[in-house]
Amino acid sequence: MAMVNTLVITGYGTNSHLETAHTARLAGSDRADIVHFSDLVAGETRLADYHFLVFPGGFLDGDDLGAAQTAAMRWRYLKDKTGAPLLQSLRAFLDQGGLILGICNGFQLLVKLGVLPSLGGVRFERQASLGHNDSARFEDRWVHLLPNPDSPCVFTKDLPLLAMPVRHGEGKLIPRDAECLRRIEAEKLIALQYADPESGAPTQEYPLNPNGSPLAIAGLTDPTGRVLGLMPHPEAFHHVTNHPAWTRGELDPPGTLLFVNAVRYLRGQ
Repeated sequence: MAMVNTLVITGYGTNSHLETAHTARLAGSDRADIVHFSDLVAGETRLADYHFLVFPGGFLDGDDLGAAQTAAMRWRYLKDKTGAPLLQSLRAFLDQGGLILGICNGFQLLVKLGVLPSLGGVRFERQASLGHNDSARFEDRWVHLLPNPDSPCVFTKDLPLLAMPVRHGEGKLIPRDAECLRRIEAEKLIALQYADPESGAPTQEYPLNPNGSPLAIAGLTDPTGRVLGLMPHPEAFHHVTNHPAWTRGELDPPGTLLFVNAVRYLRGQ
């Protein structure tokens, strides 16, 4: 692929678009455009012109009706100026091999839109949600993440234990039923898990697992491995000085690596 073009969606409460686009550029993306959602509706921006789509963090619509619920309804029911449903363009983007990353509020959107986990390859049918943290409070802290080596996720391939901050109130994965959770695990769609930094093992212990998500799930992928949604913020650790212990030399691999893997994958296509 001669160029890798990244599209970062903003608007309606998104607040991490600038650092997300910056991280994409640091990772080697040739372009990283920040575009308001309304530009997609107006037809001024086309998903087909991009290879990497990112839904960054924020507080879409003030989390009214539940985190990202209103945004999911926009994608489901709005059409562009040609009369084509936006959901149709998103489906085409995926079918043509595009990558999608949803961070925090973006993860909530992908889950409520039914893009994740897409069990059995069924897209746009909601199979899970993200609910309030077990602590019943907003969690703003650093966590450690264990990538699943058996996952098909292209973003997490060959990555070590990672450290990133979380800042969310609704980050607990709630599968539709017990069978859904069983299949998520069996089909290896768990991409990232909250981990104990000393043992490196997945954990349910608070605050290492800040929301009580079952199976310590911090991030999900779909069966293609080309979609990743996670609650922690990789774009918030794009430079050594972002790390709270950098002056003591206690450094972890940066969240930028998720973006690097995405760009490397696209260049290989």
